[in-house]
This record gives sequence, structure tokens and C-alpha cells, in this order.
Amino acid sequence: MGMDFFLAAVVILLLFAVFDLMVGVSNDAVNFLNSSIGSRVASRHTIMIIASLGILAGVLFSGGMMEVARKGIFHPQLFTMPELLTIFLGVMLTDIILLDFFNTFGMPTSTTVSIVFELLGAAVAVSLLKISQAGGSFGDLMEYINTSKALTIIIGILLSVVIAFLCGALVQFLTRLVFTFDYAKKMKRYGALWAGIAMSSITFFILVKGAKSASFIPADSAHWIKDNSWLVMGCIFAVSALIFHILLLRGVNILKPVILIGTFALALAFAANDLVNFIGVPLAGLNAYQAAQAAAEPLTVTMDALAKKVPSASWLLLVAGGVMVATLWFSRKARTVTETEVSLGRQEEGEERFDSTALSRMIVRVAIGLGDGIGRILPGSMRQFIVRRMDSSHYEADTDSANRPSFDLLRASVNLMVASAVVSYATSYKLPLSTTYVTFMVAMGTSFSDMAWGRESAVYRVTGVLTVVGGWFMTAFMAFSVAALFAAIIHFGGAYGLVALLALVGFLLWRSHRKHGERAREKEQQKGIFNLKHVNDTGRMVSTSFEQVSLFLQEIRSSLDLTLEALFTNNSYALHKERDRTKNIQRWTNILCANVFKAMRLLQKEDRGRSQQYAQTIRRLQKLADGQRDVVNRALVHVRNHHSGLLEEQVDELEQVRSALNGILQESEQLLAQRAPGDLSGLTEKDDELRSLSRRLNQGQAARIQDGSSKTRLSILYYAIVGNAMMISRQNLRLLEIFNRSFGEVTDESGFDLD
Repeated sequence: MGMDFFLAAVVILLLFAVFDLMVGVSNDAVNFLNSSIGSRVASRHTIMIIASLGILAGVLFSGGMMEVARKGIFHPQLFTMPELLTIFLGVMLTDIILLDFFNTFGMPTSTTVSIVFELLGAAVAVSLLKISQAGGSFGDLMEYINTSKALTIIIGILLSVVIAFLCGALVQFLTRLVFTFDYAKKMKRYGALWAGIAMSSITFFILVKGAKSASFIPADSAHWIKDNSWLVMGCIFAVSALIFHILLLRGVNILKPVILIGTFALALAFAANDLVNFIGVPLAGLNAYQAAQAAAEPLTVTMDALAKKVPSASWLLLVAGGVMVATLWFSRKARTVTETEVSLGRQEEGEERFDSTALSRMIVRVAIGLGDGIGRILPGSMRQFIVRRMDSSHYEADTDSANRPSFDLLRASVNLMVASAVVSYATSYKLPLSTTYVTFMVAMGTSFSDMAWGRESAVYRVTGVLTVVGGWFMTAFMAFSVAALFAAIIHFGGAYGLVALLALVGFLLWRSHRKHGERAREKEQQKGIFNLKHVNDTGRMVSTSFEQVSLFLQEIRSSLDLTLEALFTNNSYALHKERDRTKNIQRWTNILCANVFKAMRLLQKEDRGRSQQYAQTIRRLQKLADGQRDVVNRALVHVRNHHSGLLEEQVDELEQVRSALNGILQESEQLLAQRAPGDLSGLTEKDDELRSLSRRLNQGQAARIQDGSSKTRLSILYYAIVGNAMMISRQNLRLLEIFNRSFGEVTDESGFDLD
């Protein structure tokens, strides 16, 4: 391969830098947006502007970090330019796939860990190939790889996860004891001192994370800041406390500037520390190509030049910052990742994204036991004091506010203060930490102390945290192994291998984009159900809730239709998809029931009888969902276990059942969608016809059992489908009867305009 191929490889690397910036920012935006967006400290536009300014400032501090990609994990002087480009191509291909995968599912992961282990995996693969070709031994690998660096990072990950959670939980608990949830009154007394402490942590965080990598700050000044850290923090505290005391006297909410400045600080640190994760490798590839061009033998000369300090162009860093800012504003995946962390830390109960697991249930059970044990040890007066100070009823009083934040300003400021302090302390002692890990675990620790993980949500929140943390370790394993594989493919396949990998990456990106679009559309579809928690008008509540029941019936009808079609053709793949869809329908049921509970509370103020009708509605909704789930699960088990397929006459008969049930559900959907009482006589007739059809079919099936043509499992499946169809039809009819009574009365009396 000539220099033209490697020039093309460098161009590809630089293009990858743009893609990697986009997927990287989508992943890491949660680090600095979580606290401000979760607390609604300002409008989203204001928050984004401040974060954007932090990013643009941070990229100017990132020049020194670019050395990590060139010589932090391996020794470049032992490799040639083609070997380094093989490593760098494998790294970037893996990084784009990996980060995009996590972004698609809204899971925050560490770009630092991913790039380090990708470099390690690709370098190990190329080193082993060099050693094998030279006839060396496996022990020679230590000469090429900086193994101590990887071990230090792993230890840092484990420590940061535990320490960040414990620090967040402890500081939030003590802060809440001082200020309580009704913190406005206490803020006038202690607020200036507390804000001074927060500002000293956050501002020192900017100095520590920024000054150490900024080329325009003299080395003597950076050393002086580090050597006189306590003096610097003391001065910042004194000045900040005085300023905030003056602001308090003027009636300013001092938590807002603390949070906004903290958001700027974390955005700056993200850009300064993590920019190398996105463009460091492509720039190292460019440096390698330029160094090889200057040599007499460009394809065989070793890359001693990369072992030296190579300055980064400021204009290039600013261009990268511009791409990061644009991604921050326009990436839908950035919002998805942010929503995951915010939802896991929100104060209120609601729809949970994660299911419970055996491990999460065990952890919650142990935590409850420890809590009860500590409660028995503490004196009664102390227990009562803690209960009074941790009372969140004032926070819950604002439940029906349409703009209610996921958590309050006090917790948001603690998130930023503790995350800044932990990262600053570790950085000052050169301990490797992931900003993602620290900010996430601090947020989880503060939400835990705030008792946001109540009995109704704890197992789901713990599952979510375990899922994210598990994903972090999976990141390291996947990054190492996939990068090693890709580097080996490029080494052996050359241009053909690179083209094949580019095609694979393009396909995976297209697929994940489509997957994310489907999930986004599904979420938009469900928003009409979620947003009823902020509706207070009784007529509108009833009208909108039953309109959503129409969509619910449509989802059940579509699922049953596809399930029976897949059963008739023994399509296991389609049945698995419907089984996944069943979980979504069950989630819809829970949301609709929650809306009904709210409607019951509204109606109960006017007439207890109507609220009883809503209780009946909940039972009907649950039975409809249970019937759909039973049909899907039975069909899947039958096909997955390779039992005998349905007889031809059974398929014909079940087609009649499907057609009859479809007609009933479609008419019901139309009546509900009109948001007005309707004539149910036609539906009653159709329900009677379905029951008459079922009786005839059951007699025919009994005859098949007697003559042995229908085996036991087949007969059970057949009867279950027919029985569930009748049950769904009847429950649907009862639901519409309740709709006619409740909807008509409420709209007539409330005067709500249906049009």
C-alpha cells in the first residue's frame, strides 16, 4: 500500500472526528445539563447558551490533553506510520459504533474509558501481530503497551463509582437537614455561607481542570494555584459569601446563579478534558502522516516524533468546539441520554423506564432492613427530628404544576458542588476519574438521600442505576475487543478490509438512527397519556383520558391481529416482537390507570358515585391488557417449542374470530375517538354474534378432540384464543357503557366544550 492509501486513511480519520464529536457530545451532555435541566433553573435556551459558552471556553484549555492519544497508552516510537494508522482507524470505527449504540438507548457511558480501552485493544492487536511476525514472545508485549495506565483507570472507575455516590448522599442528607425541603426560609439565614462553599468548590474546579491544560496560562501560575489551593478557595469563599449575602438582601434566589455557574464549569471541564476523546486520535493520525512524509522511508520509519510534545492549532480546537455546540443544540439523542439520568433522580413517582430485577429487589430489601435497624438504634427524639427535617410534603404540594421540575434547586446545586469537589480533588492528585461516572453517581446519591427512591419506585431506580453502571464495564470490554478485531481486519485486509468496515459502520449507524426514530415516535405517541398528570379541569380530564383509551384499544387490536397472523404461519420472530410490544401495552395500562386515579380524585369532589365508575374502568383496562398478553404468550410458547401447527380448519375458524373481534374493537375506537356518548346497540349485537360463533366453534373443537385430530396442547391454545376474544369483547363493551355514563354526565355538568 502506497502513501495515497494512507492519505485517504487520514482523511477518513478527520471525517470520523466530526462524527465522533457528534455522538460524543450526545453522550456527555448529561454531565453538565442534568442539574440545570432537572431543576428547571432557567429556560432550556438559557441553559444551552451557558453550556455552549462553557464548551467554547473549554476547548481552548484542551491542547495539553491531546498528548494522551499519541503516547498515553502505547509507545509510538516502536510503531511505524502504517501500524499507527491501523490502530487509529480501528479505534475510531469502534468509538463511533459504541457511543452511538449507548446514545440510541439513552444510556450515559464514559467517552474517556471507551477511547482508552479502544486504544489499548487496537494497540495490543497490532503489537501481537508485530511480535508474531518478528518471532518474539508474548512477554514482549510489555515493551509496546503502558499496562499500568489501564490498571490505574480501572481502579479509578471502581473508586469513583462508590465515592461519588457516598459523597453525594452524605452531603445532600446534611444539606437537607439544615435547609429542609421548604428551604426558602432557611436560605435567608445560612444561604450566603452555603453558596460561598458551593462557589469555592465550583470555581476551584474550573481552575484545577482548566489551568493545568491551558497553554496560555504560565506554568508558574498553574503551579502556584495548585500549591496554594486552600488559600485560593478561602478567598473565593469569602468574596462569594459577601456577594451572595448582598444578593439575598435584595431578594435574589442565590441558588440560580450557583447552578448556572456550575453548569458552565462542568461544560468547560467536559470540553477541556474530553475533547481528546473525539479528535485526539484523528489528530494523532495526521501527525503520524506528516512525520512519515518528512522521512526518507515513510512506510518504515518509526514514529519517534509522536513521543515528543506536538502543539495543537487553536483554530482547529475552536472548529471542534463549534461542532460540539451545534450537536448540543440539535441532537435528539443528547436529550434522550439526559432524560435517562433526570428520570432516575426525579423526586416524584411516575412511569418508570426500567423493570425490577432480582438483584435490585435484594438491594432494596437489604437497604430497608438496614434503615429499620438504624432507626431502632437511634433515640426517638432524633428520629422525629430527622423525619421533620426530611418531610417533602411541601415539595409535593406543587404536584399539579405543568412546569414542575424533577428535583429542586437545592439538590441541583449539591449535585454540581459535590461533583466539582470530587473531580477537583482527584485531578489535583492525578487520580484518573470519569466525569460521566462522577456526575451520574453524585446525582444518584443525592436523589437517594432526598428519598426520591420511595417504596413505589426504589426497585426500578436501583435497576436503572445497575443497568447504567453495568453498561460502563461493558463499555471497557466491548471497546477493547471490538477495536482489536477491527485493527486486525484492517491489518490483514488492507483497503478491502477498511471498505468493508466502513460499510458495516454505515449500516449500523443507519440502523441505530432508525431505531432511535422509532423509539422517539413511540415516546411522542405516549406523551398524550403522560401529560394528563398536569390536567386539572374535570371535563378535559375525562375527555382526553377516554380519547387515549381509543389509542389503547387500537394498540391491542393491532397486536392481536399480528399475533394471530404470526401463529398461523409459525413466525417465531414476529411473535417475539409482539411479546416485546406486550410490555409496552402493560405500561400503557399502568399510565391510563394512574390517569384514572387522578380523575377519580377530581370526580370524588363532586360525586362519589362517578368515581366508582372509574374504579370499574381500571378493572376493564387491566382485563383487556391481560387478555392480549395471554394470547401473545400462549402463541409464542406454542411456536417457540415447535409444537404441532394449527389445523387448516382451526385457522379458518380463528380467522372468523379475528375478523369479528377486529370489527368490534374498530367500532369502539371510533366511538371513543369522537369523545361523545354513542349508541352501543350495534356493538351489543356484534358481541352476541361473537359469543354464538364461539359456541359453534367450541362444539367443532370438541369433536376434533374426540376423534384425536387435535392434540392436547393444540386444543388448549385454541380454546384460550377463543375465550380471550370473548373476554376482550365483553370487557370492551362494559368499558364503553361506563364511558357513556361518565362522559355524558361530566360534560353536561361541567360545560366542557368537546369541540
